[in-house]
Amino acid sequence: MKSDLKFNIVEFPKEPEDDFLNSIFDLNQLNTPEVGSLDSIEHLKYLLTVASKNFFVLLDNEIIGFIVCFREGSSYSSLNYKFFSKNETKFLYIDRVVIKDTFRRKGIGLNLYQYIESIAMEKNIPLCCEVNTKPLNKVSIDFHINFGFKEIGNYDSGTGSVAYFKK
Repeated sequence: MKSDLKFNIVEFPKEPEDDFLNSIFDLNQLNTPEVGSLDSIEHLKYLLTVASKNFFVLLDNEIIGFIVCFREGSSYSSLNYKFFSKNETKFLYIDRVVIKDTFRRKGIGLNLYQYIESIAMEKNIPLCCEVNTKPLNKVSIDFHINFGFKEIGNYDSGTGSVAYFKK
């Protein structure tokens, strides 16, 4: 699906200002449990310093989405990231991706995934992610399968579970 909206995909600033960080943080928190909750702005700053590729979606000067990705060899301590670290030598891991609720199903997420996929293809590395299966995020699972991802594993913590995907 191609979007008729005139949005831009922009790399995160090297030294983001407080207003920018607050917008990203708030957008993240509004989208839990689909994405993991962040404890604080400091937690977000930490993620951004150890991540390798971070982009946001801008529409009429409003941040309506973002994606945070990690390469292999990061000091990121996420169990989901560690799954890919153990099973892949090189990869681009999508840790979190968010599209503001009112802009979903308009092709923005697809465009963002195509953009990040082009980076992975340029480096000839797989694109990896996980999706919640408990609580079930069927929309995201279907999106990833339709985009060509294959399920390669899963993890159940007792309070939640995820499926691991790779393309």
